[in-house]
Amino acid sequence: MLFPLFFMLMFPVECLTDLIEPITGGVCGIMTPEQYSEDLYMEDEILSSVSLSIKESGLNDVSIAPGYGRLLTMLATVSKAGSILEIGALGGYSGVCLARGMKEGGRLISLELKEDNAALARRNLELAGFGRGTEYMVGPALDSLKQLESRGERFDFFLIDADKENYPVYLEYAIRLAKPGAIIAGDNTLLRGRTLNPDKNGPSVLAMRKFNDMIATDERLISTMLPAYDGLALAVVK
Repeated sequence: MLFPLFFMLMFPVECLTDLIEPITGGVCGIMTPEQYSEDLYMEDEILSSVSLSIKESGLNDVSIAPGYGRLLTMLATVSKAGSILEIGALGGYSGVCLARGMKEGGRLISLELKEDNAALARRNLELAGFGRGTEYMVGPALDSLKQLESRGERFDFFLIDADKENYPVYLEYAIRLAKPGAIIAGDNTLLRGRTLNPDKNGPSVLAMRKFNDMIATDERLISTMLPAYDGLALAVVK
């Protein structure tokens, strides 16, 4: 029974609670990089209101992480995106982030499976001042993508943040619908660590591994992956 005593002596007393209780943040009072970032860049009133509306609607708030939301705004701004396609709206959090960076007079088309989610997202975009330039297409995203392709639509920026099993197909559509130099972002590429775990091989995990491999190796793209939060893949279409 010497091991538990030895283990306890390795750590200051004030750290033992962190080790015994479920870890929800940094160890021994030290912030995680994500927590440090969120402390520096506080969520503004509009985005906080969007998050609250999602929770009050009874939805599971799986919106893009605040730090990556800010990144979307920056990327849309520097790329001067005038046409943005969002695959997966939820309650409009990422939509607000994208619209903030969109060129004046631009348009955001958002694909959302559920009518209730689209209605909430639309309302939040309107409250944020972006109602006029936003269009929601409700139904299976693959059906909407086929419609957009048949219409000859082309986009400057894409966010893929919907059902994980179709990520590889969404990526292929994004490349086909992209203007030269378009940016493609894909959220949740790590799936809370399941992507990295060889013992996890469910449909979503296998699809995400395929997506990650595609975006990393496709010669039509210049890409990278950011490992913070739940992972974000980024690519530029050549």
